[in-house]
Amino acid sequence: MRRSRLEETMPLLGCIADDFTGATDLASMLVEHGMRTVQLIGVPAPGQPLPEADALVIALKSRTAPAGEAVAQSRAALAALRAAGCRQFFFKYCSTFDSTDAGNIGPVADALLADLGAGFALACPAFPANARSVYQGHLFVGSRLLNESGMENHPLTPMRDPDLVRVLARQTRGEVGLVPYAVVDQGAEAIRAALAACAREGKRYAIIDAVNERHLHAIGAAAAEHALITGGSGVAMGLPANFRRQGLLPERADPAALDDVPGLSAILAGSCSPATLGQITRARDVLPTLDLDPLATPDATALAAAALAWSREHLGASAEGRPPLIAASAPPERVAALQARLGRAQAGAVIETALATIAAGLRDLGVRRLVVAGGETSGAVVSRLGVRSLRIGAPIDPGVPWTRAEGDGPPLLLALKSGNFGAPDFFLKAFERLPAAKASRP
Repeated sequence: MRRSRLEETMPLLGCIADDFTGATDLASMLVEHGMRTVQLIGVPAPGQPLPEADALVIALKSRTAPAGEAVAQSRAALAALRAAGCRQFFFKYCSTFDSTDAGNIGPVADALLADLGAGFALACPAFPANARSVYQGHLFVGSRLLNESGMENHPLTPMRDPDLVRVLARQTRGEVGLVPYAVVDQGAEAIRAALAACAREGKRYAIIDAVNERHLHAIGAAAAEHALITGGSGVAMGLPANFRRQGLLPERADPAALDDVPGLSAILAGSCSPATLGQITRARDVLPTLDLDPLATPDATALAAAALAWSREHLGASAEGRPPLIAASAPPERVAALQARLGRAQAGAVIETALATIAAGLRDLGVRRLVVAGGETSGAVVSRLGVRSLRIGAPIDPGVPWTRAEGDGPPLLLALKSGNFGAPDFFLKAFERLPAAKASRP
């Protein structure tokens, strides 16, 4: 079924992500599998022209918002994607399924299903390339259950139950089933039959086991006719092939091609995940590094001013391949002390505001290539910089691509890293994998 010339300018897949790094992670997966993808920052205004792409990903900052607010934002995003002509929809949340018992995964998914007139959706956060797997409905990070992986100490959404059927059931009005490993390992047809059986039995969702990429491709193939898919970015790897088999998606020569943006480079880290803490430790002996101490200086304006003064002395090192690193990341005991002093919400706000202010100041100092670690941090930075869209490039590590940002200021290259993602040497190699100068866009 070949699309008309008009239809070829319309996106096939419309995605809603509950944070900024998660949106970039998903967009990177779609690009890797042949879809030209653009990430939009927030819900586009009615009538706003949208970039031509095979997939659109709307990045929200809704993971830790009150459930009602998250639902309203997500419904508005869905309406915009439907108006753009998307044929299938994807609700993307973190591969660690982090949320609270009040939401927001269940409430948002319930609302999206209702708006689409659909009664069932699968749920699969697995991403084996980043050591996230689901077995018998339980989420593992590497060889550890989720609640023993460090996620139990997350400052905003601590995860203390690895049983995803149980977790999701506490968040939704519908029943939650399970498609276990023994079925998934048989392939797409068996998965499709199991999902159909769950729907017939009145289940609203089914958690699906997946421990390798073959499983994720099979799950994607089984969901070709589903109106809504929910999960981490891993399950999206099977979706482009569905559109290709239907004759809707042509082969793309290089969907990840980006233009370079010359300028200075820097790194901002706000995540307190073990992965980011390890990356900072690895980089500390090589890169100029400033550790912000919001416990000693719980004032965002003062923290930002001190960081920018320090940056003026160290930005020159970026020309030598040693971009300065400014970190507000801290181990769990320091985070707990800051939250005890300021309260959880205010502690997070101080760090996000400080790093967003630093990002704006760095741009004024000539930084055009910026790595940002942490979902909440990335959301604050991108909003402060007035970024409206990101065109997705090639990955630095799984789930973390370089992107070209367009918005109110000069073009930027941004790498928005989920706190849990990236190899130990991520900060050291990110600037070795910049887009080639004057690359042609697809």
